[in-house]
Amino acid sequence: MGGGARATYRGFLDRRRADRPQVEYREPTEQEWQDFQQHFELRKVSLGTCGRPYGTPCKHEHACIRCPVLQLDPQQRPRLNEITRNLRERITEARGNGWLGEVEGLQVSLNAAVAKLTRLNRTSTDGRPQLVDLGMPPFTDPSVRGVGAPGGIGRTALTHQEPRSAR
Repeated sequence: MGGGARATYRGFLDRRRADRPQVEYREPTEQEWQDFQQHFELRKVSLGTCGRPYGTPCKHEHACIRCPVLQLDPQQRPRLNEITRNLRERITEARGNGWLGEVEGLQVSLNAAVAKLTRLNRTSTDGRPQLVDLGMPPFTDPSVRGVGAPGGIGRTALTHQEPRSAR
């Protein structure tokens, strides 16, 4: 961050703090600090890390496979594969026994597990997302970006036009 940006940001913080009650800037108690640390310790789950914000309860009742804020650990891919395989077996068993309510709940979990596997498969082994080919044509000539040009948005959309009433 450059010196000007840093000074602007510090000024913003100072103004914001001046508007807030001073009690918000006190030192946390030992109990508050322990609660804060425990929140982050409790975020560690078998498939990765729970991404829910501090101080919020788990609204998915710890059904992490269904939770959109679960941050998967790529090392847990074999475990996720096993969970998916197990869910499929349990769905087959539930259908065979006529447990349609069970089938529905298991199917929600299976869909979530498959979506997580798909997302994980789009991630490289070092944890960074891989590039995805969107099928967009490359820009070969930067001067050609008019209407009909590959990837162009049209020059007319970028030029200033007077309102009809002013003409």
